Amino acid sequence: MREKLDTTLAPTRSNLLKLIDDLKFAQLGYDLLDQKRSILVVELLTLVDQAVDYEGRVFKALVEAQNSLSDAIMTMGRLQVGNLAGAVNIDYSVNLGKRRVMGVSVPKVETTFTDHSPYFSSEETSILSELCIDRYRTTLQLMGRLAELKVSIMRLAREVKKTIRKVNALEKIIIPENQETIAWMRSRIEEQERENFILLKVVKDRMENAKASVQALTTSEDDDTMKSEGGLHGSSV
Repeated sequence: MREKLDTTLAPTRSNLLKLIDDLKFAQLGYDLLDQKRSILVVELLTLVDQAVDYEGRVFKALVEAQNSLSDAIMTMGRLQVGNLAGAVNIDYSVNLGKRRVMGVSVPKVETTFTDHSPYFSSEETSILSELCIDRYRTTLQLMGRLAELKVSIMRLAREVKKTIRKVNALEKIIIPENQETIAWMRSRIEEQERENFILLKVVKDRMENAKASVQALTTSEDDDTMKSEGGLHGSSV
């Protein structure tokens, strides 16, 4: 399939040099975007693997925390567990930061807890209550990390799609069209130069022929004049 030619530009050497510079810039942009695409894809696949791992860990932690809560309820009763839950005093904070991957801003989530223990007396309470608190705290930390990974994956995936579109546009449209236009312009310039050379040669030949004709005519007139002068001189003698 023949690429689209940009025939609106006049086939001159200045335009040809400009097109060559544009082509070099487009090829440089293609190389950089291709490298960016490769780096983003590697980073994206790494985050996907981590997200799959953390999903499994979060699911396992949730199951363990729920089992601990169920065991505590079975051991101490729902009312006592509810009273103990109201006495738990833990401050938490979710700090949102960010980092950049090839110009893409991705979040960084850090969940921290500050304990103000003991929450309740250890008398007439089961160790299951402490275990339940610890497991739910671990689950929340894992969920923060999983949220960070999923948001990062979505942002990187969008950037990968945009980068792929740009790479494809450069590779399949812009660069081939530019190359085709440069080839067309070079052929037109060479054709014009051949035409100009032929025209100059024709003009030069005509000028030389005209010069030769003038010289021949001048020589002929000189000969006629000399003969005429010679004849007059002989008659006087």
